[in-house]
Amino acid sequence: MTERYALSFTTGGLLWGEALKLAEIYLELGVWEEVSRTARDRNALQARTSSSSARVVLETLQRLRTLTDPEIALMIAGGPTEGRHLMWAAVCRRYSLIAEFSEEVVRERFLVMRPVLEPEAFEQFVRGKSLWHPELVDLKPSTATRLRQNLFRMLREVGILGESGDIIPAVMSERVVDAFNRRSPSDIRFFPTTTSAGAEQ
Repeated sequence: MTERYALSFTTGGLLWGEALKLAEIYLELGVWEEVSRTARDRNALQARTSSSSARVVLETLQRLRTLTDPEIALMIAGGPTEGRHLMWAAVCRRYSLIAEFSEEVVRERFLVMRPVLEPEAFEQFVRGKSLWHPELVDLKPSTATRLRQNLFRMLREVGILGESGDIIPAVMSERVVDAFNRRSPSDIRFFPTTTSAGAEQ
């Protein structure tokens, strides 16, 4: 059977700033299991309520844990663009629906020089995937709208979607490209770019 899509990305956006704070705690402690408790004890994300803090910490950690220790170190040491690119890769690793949309729609449109992304593109994509994923058939319209809105918000926050819907080429640093190319297939496939992808030699 086809593995069900995880669909818990309805709020929060890219969460890069939150990830940066939690990544610093992880490098301090070295144990993921301690990060959540420590973040809550310190109110590291400055949440107004403990329940909202717990939700954001959980969601952010699920993404962060897809990154390797060297990638997390690069997120902390690098600039905002590098950090956002790494966080987008983490989102794609966490959510296969987003990964497939990024590769099959966003990157493909960029490569064939059709660099505009309208909301209907996500709706068409979901309809196509629902043939193999019944969980998409059961989505309430309001939930589908929230998924699309937050996905487009993340695309804008990472800098690969303009406010008018134009797809913006991702300009990645050499060390981010090297990090992505350590995976096979390379995570460069999640970005609108002509940068070549390849496995580490």
